Amino acid sequence: MANYDYDLFVIGAGSGGVRAARISAAHGARVAVAEEYRVGGTCVIRGCVPKKLLVYGAHFAEDLKDARRFGWDVPDCGFDWKLLRDNLLGEVDRLNGLYNQTLGNAGVEVILERATVTGKHEVTLAGGRKVSAKVILIATGAHPAVPGCPGHELGITSNEVFHLEALPRRVLIAGAGYIANEFAGIFNEFGSKVTLINRTDVILRGYDEQIRDRLLQISMTKGIDFRFNAKFEGIEKVKGGLKVSMTGHEPIEVDLVLFATGRVPNTRGLGLEAVGVALDDKGAVVVDADNRSSIDSIYAVGDVTNRVQLTPVAIREGQAFADTVFGGKPHQVDYENIPSAVFSHPPMAGVGMTESQARNKLGAVKVYTSDFRAMKNVLADRNERSLYKMICDPTTDRVVGLHMIGPDAPEILQAAAVAVKAGLTKDAFDQTVALHPTMAEELVLMK
Repeated sequence: MANYDYDLFVIGAGSGGVRAARISAAHGARVAVAEEYRVGGTCVIRGCVPKKLLVYGAHFAEDLKDARRFGWDVPDCGFDWKLLRDNLLGEVDRLNGLYNQTLGNAGVEVILERATVTGKHEVTLAGGRKVSAKVILIATGAHPAVPGCPGHELGITSNEVFHLEALPRRVLIAGAGYIANEFAGIFNEFGSKVTLINRTDVILRGYDEQIRDRLLQISMTKGIDFRFNAKFEGIEKVKGGLKVSMTGHEPIEVDLVLFATGRVPNTRGLGLEAVGVALDDKGAVVVDADNRSSIDSIYAVGDVTNRVQLTPVAIREGQAFADTVFGGKPHQVDYENIPSAVFSHPPMAGVGMTESQARNKLGAVKVYTSDFRAMKNVLADRNERSLYKMICDPTTDRVVGLHMIGPDAPEILQAAAVAVKAGLTKDAFDQTVALHPTMAEELVLMK
């Protein structure tokens, strides 16, 4: 047996890397993890956690207005962006400390340096030190894609948006995925004039068409402008802001351009190709069902593999890797029926097949819907309708998809996703007594 400095060396201390490192150490492995920025990764430092805090902050704009209909004498309230920003960044600092503490308690050595792969069992740190490891795990995540148009350096990405010095009066958001629609809702609620542009005429590709169309309708009603079939031609500084040119539309002047046009795996400069690790055409590490790359000693989990770019998936991949390689309990991640959510205003959530996917796979489907106004919205005089949708296999009655948009949709769907994962039937929902009065009861009342 060769002697190595570590049993496992993890490059990247995000959600997947931290889970893999901690569980591997619990199984008795000697583990080190290198992180060039901050422990916690995209989700904790510059992604879903701080973004969700912005979503909470933004929703007070509607809640304060609605409170008046419920008898509360709420005065006109101002919004302090810097106060929210600083409180949010303080919470990120706290979580960063907790992640460091968790790794330390698990016996994992944390190395705050960039690391590159220089051999099948060798890693070189930015300071020049070389270390050896029986197994190397790549968990470097991904970074925001930026269009290559002239003036692209004048825009920002979701990495920088949490550090803005002031709230922009006019915002242009490029993209139509979940990041674009979430920040469109956030800035709109904060009072910014939001324009969202997209190269096609479809938002949130991959989500159920009826649900995403409902979000588009509500977003437009709330004042968000959408420019479809628009490609960037350039950004230039002008007096008082930025001028953005695009195909098919007139130029627009804004104060901020936010790129939300997808994410690219972080593999550039890691030395992977030089040691024989296969990458796909997007730069992602190609792995098998056990997270192993084309080199037996090198594995990868999380967004760097570009399979399913979701934090809970990266965590499960890290767990499966650790249990399989070091725990003697081999298992693989099941990618079927993964629930997902868009924290827009209002939020969307879904699990399983969309209606079109089900029709393509099953040929025929049964679709049940509930289109209603939440009780709170009725009294608040807010004309915003929720939509729940259930898709069933007509032969077996099994629920193959659940999709919804409305208040607290992600919170409701998490429990309902268990039913879809378990293969329950429509009759199982019908036989469940409703919790009244709730929005969630619509799931068991659809006919």
